[in-house]
Amino acid sequence: MLNFPKDLKNARILLANDDSIHSHGFKVLEETVKSVCDDVWVVAPESEQSAVGHSLTIHSPLRIRKYGDKRYSVFGTPTDCVMMGAKHLMKDKIPDLVISGINHGHNVADDVTYSGTVAVAIEGTIIGIPSVAFSNSYDRETGIYNWDLPRQSIPKILKSLEGQSWADHVLINVNFPYVKEGVTPEIVVREQGHYEPSMSDIVECEDPRGRPYYWIGPPDSSSKCFENDCDVAALYAGKTTITPLSLNLTHTPTLKTLEDIFKA
Repeated sequence: MLNFPKDLKNARILLANDDSIHSHGFKVLEETVKSVCDDVWVVAPESEQSAVGHSLTIHSPLRIRKYGDKRYSVFGTPTDCVMMGAKHLMKDKIPDLVISGINHGHNVADDVTYSGTVAVAIEGTIIGIPSVAFSNSYDRETGIYNWDLPRQSIPKILKSLEGQSWADHVLINVNFPYVKEGVTPEIVVREQGHYEPSMSDIVECEDPRGRPYYWIGPPDSSSKCFENDCDVAALYAGKTTITPLSLNLTHTPTLKTLEDIFKA
């Protein structure tokens, strides 16, 4: 079992992300967590690593930069940061908790397979540390974020988890909707959803010299093809979502089917 700290104030917490140590969301996370804990370590990428997933640097050396007491950047991926933090910089006493975020943009449905933010929590979970990932949505019309919502909600969510336990190989993924300041959305627990295959398109463009180039487009958030009981539907309905994600990707019903097919 993974055991969330019973007393956050006296816990040892490792913070990492994928948007880099310089991102605004990460600064908000650092300030917020330090308001509830006295032993907070920062080990985050030196440059943005969004959508790198759970990648690990194995063909080039890792370098770190010290920014201050318990504050470091790594010239590598989010996964590298967790390993360098938990297994090197904090090797005298492994962290009690790994927290990732606050990501600029949500990580729901199939986003979690690409997300470096979720990858931080994945690596923490693999090491055997309870891990939580936080992501914040923005207004798709203006591009504006409401950072007050995670500032107010994260301490409450973390305090609610004090002393709780859950199965090994499970991480907690939290997403905040975009709401106007002063609005407190409902917190709901939902399963991971999925986007329709047609929702991510290749956007073809042309440079000034007439040569084509391409962008991988984000999922179309205007689509209504979501199951009502999943994370992405609840998030688009203006609710804060909490989703437990399992690292065991085995699909048990198909396992049974294949066993029947290939049994001696």
